[in-house]
Amino acid sequence: MKSLTINASQRESVGKKATKALRNAGQVPCVIYGGDTIVHFAAPEIAFKNLVYTPDVHTVVIALDNGTKINAILQDIQFHPVTDRILHIDFIQIFDDKPITIALPFKTTGNSKGVRNGGVLRFNLRRITVKGLASKLPDLLEGDITNLKIGNKLYVTDVASDDFTILHPDNTVICMVKTSRTAVEDEEEEEEEGAAAEGGETPAAEAPAAEA
Repeated sequence: MKSLTINASQRESVGKKATKALRNAGQVPCVIYGGDTIVHFAAPEIAFKNLVYTPDVHTVVIALDNGTKINAILQDIQFHPVTDRILHIDFIQIFDDKPITIALPFKTTGNSKGVRNGGVLRFNLRRITVKGLASKLPDLLEGDITNLKIGNKLYVTDVASDDFTILHPDNTVICMVKTSRTAVEDEEEEEEEGAAAEGGETPAAEAPAAEA
């Protein structure tokens, strides 16, 4: 999994007044949980651009001004309801020997047979929650939909790996190919034509019996 480095300053004062002053100065107050102690720090809002405003998932190295470096993942983020500015970010510290839980983005590969025949690909999950060691987790999960026909589904078990555990029931659907309006009409027309053909054959089949 890709990693980003954020240069930050550890902060001692965590009161409302100090927090407001940080935000006024363009800094984002943050906190890291999960280690021996809770770490409070701040960094410029622009430093989180490639972490927050992207569909990708990253681990983060928080490089504090005292020389300490902490590996972490983003846990929660708060935005201003009007301006959408970042107000606060929570991180969870990660360790080489402890698994983490994270939602990885999902991407399809291939060209579905069902879609080529007029079906529509519908998604049930855009992200899949997994648990594993950060060093073994991929940047995203991929699923091949080439063989999906109309009505077929791709399940979370289809993207399983020994490197992590998927935290969804095995019957959870990631995506499926659904019948489109046009495809439904085509099926109905075929059924009607088949019924008409059967109806046309009946008198001919019964005619010899009538003559007898």
